[in-house]
Amino acid sequence: MQGIIPKNKTKGTDFCGINNYYYIIRSDLGCYMQASNFNKALDITILSLHPACQNGDHYLGSGDGYFYIIKGKSYRRVSNLTTDSGGVVYSLHPNCQGGDHYLGAFGKFYIIFQGKGTYRRTTNMNKDSDAVEYQLHPNCRNGLYYWGLPDHYYFLKPVSEWGVEYYKGTNFNKDECTAVYSVHPDVLNFLPGGLSMTKGPAFGIWENIKTISNDSNTPMTWQKKIIKRVGYNKEKMSQITHNWKIALSTSAESKDLLGLIAKYQFSFSTEYGGSHVSTENESWNEATEVEENLTFELKPNERLYLWQYKIGLGQEPVLFCRDLKIDDEPNPPTEVPLPPAK
Repeated sequence: MQGIIPKNKTKGTDFCGINNYYYIIRSDLGCYMQASNFNKALDITILSLHPACQNGDHYLGSGDGYFYIIKGKSYRRVSNLTTDSGGVVYSLHPNCQGGDHYLGAFGKFYIIFQGKGTYRRTTNMNKDSDAVEYQLHPNCRNGLYYWGLPDHYYFLKPVSEWGVEYYKGTNFNKDECTAVYSVHPDVLNFLPGGLSMTKGPAFGIWENIKTISNDSNTPMTWQKKIIKRVGYNKEKMSQITHNWKIALSTSAESKDLLGLIAKYQFSFSTEYGGSHVSTENESWNEATEVEENLTFELKPNERLYLWQYKIGLGQEPVLFCRDLKIDDEPNPPTEVPLPPAK
């Protein structure tokens, strides 16, 4: 079943929380989402991610209003992910290294070790102050992402028959769950793999855009203009952001965001609703009609078929590729004309 890509498979992507806001970090897109409620998709804003704040191993927030970005054996503390305000770097205590997930809640820092089935709680990740380690309740071990607010922790559950949900609790050791919520589609669209849940899995097909026939008994020259559509279906893609306030630092970033989200979705494996192809060399401008002059020498009673490759999500075509394939077979080609994603 297609689903959300877990944190350990997408570097620079994470969830965190500060005060009344939840955040989703997408370093691959160069931006992050801020929202006050993932269930109702309230107050969604997309903001630029400062270069110094990108590609972290982990992101977490704290009750004092700071973001923490962990890279290897150190962490960076900032008050603003867009401006990198007040950036200070500290070493990460050896006991606090190697966690699978990090979050801040109840005035403390929590480090999840999923493999060991434990979590560590400390008041200072540099000094490992007041540290205590507990068993992680089995029901709290399978989160895809973890984050915290001042009085609760949260984690994103694996996709189930109920779709994508997140869990709200107060004690990882005793599984003191207070609620389980579904994630709104407007939030899912920003998650890696999320478009497969809202639009459907990726597909790639060859479309026959022209058939040329010579039904006579003599050779003939066929010379005409054909019209093909090239680029991406921005009108359909723009529907995914209709409830987003996009506050990126440049208009170019805002313009390219929709294409970037789709481009990464196609690069993901089929397990997460992608096609595992690279579309870097295709045109990601808004789809337009392009004329192309073609000339063919057709033998008597010969028929040629012109095919164009397009990829999409669910039932909707998203990207119309530039290259055409011409052959005398009425069945569509079988090869994929795009290189595999790295």
